[in-house]
Amino acid sequence: MSQSNTTEPLTFQQIHIDAARNSSDDFNLFHDRCKWARIHGNPFGGPIALGFQLECLIEDQIRLYRDQHSETALIEGHNLHFSNYQFTFASVVKPGETVQVEVKSSQFKTGENCTLSNRVAIKGPSGLVMFGFKKESQSALFLNSAPLPQLPDLTHQPDRSYVAGTRFFYKRKFMSTGNAKNFLSGSLADQSAYFDEIEERVNFPDIYPAGLISCALLERARHNHHDFEREPMVYTSHNLSIDRRLARSLLSNDVLHLLVDEPTALTSEKSPHQYLHHCYGLLHSGAILFRAEITMMPLAAILKTTRP
Repeated sequence: MSQSNTTEPLTFQQIHIDAARNSSDDFNLFHDRCKWARIHGNPFGGPIALGFQLECLIEDQIRLYRDQHSETALIEGHNLHFSNYQFTFASVVKPGETVQVEVKSSQFKTGENCTLSNRVAIKGPSGLVMFGFKKESQSALFLNSAPLPQLPDLTHQPDRSYVAGTRFFYKRKFMSTGNAKNFLSGSLADQSAYFDEIEERVNFPDIYPAGLISCALLERARHNHHDFEREPMVYTSHNLSIDRRLARSLLSNDVLHLLVDEPTALTSEKSPHQYLHHCYGLLHSGAILFRAEITMMPLAAILKTTRP
């Protein structure tokens, strides 16, 4: 298969972080140039880039890789309609820091579970920032065997509320080409590859609607009176399955119904105190645009495990 690729050094500035957080309504204090110091025990010494922002950069680099190695026909020919992202977070990116994205050579697996996959990583000045896989598949690789419960008409569900008879917190968002462009620019991606009014190109990237999960998780936490300053939480891993056909059909002002499940505590000797959220993004028709497994951990627990 095709060879691996490493980008030229790329540098995030605070304006990029601001563009990404503002366009996705992510009000996490970790990304705020003024409020980061309010976080109890914050070890980072300043604001940090968004997890989904870094994933959008990876998506764009994968797009370039696919184009350079003529893999689009392979994906279409084998009906690999799902984009799957599996990432573990190892560190953070701060304004002014230079990073590189590494895309390993493609691995194509035929048969019943046909996939095209690449190992990917972002490396910063101090080493690994995040790592994992991007996989193209015929069906969703995450939460595909966990059907949603019977849901009411979400059109009439009050925003920022729990859906009766379920464990899901509900957040309503609307697609916006302007916000998606800013999110792409904040992710150091070329927005013209996705949107062009003259050429009538409207092509929402996979990660943008999935990135709105952060807003939904924050809204749920605020609804439950979580203390963002004294009990900060950080991402430890993301598993995302996005229906590429539905993502490419999105238009500005399309409604997106976000569902965030109650957290499940995970027990592990190596990583205690982790919490898993199942998250979904549904379109007006009820079709599932994306499924996500989002793992979080209290900052205090991470600091405790990393201290000598």
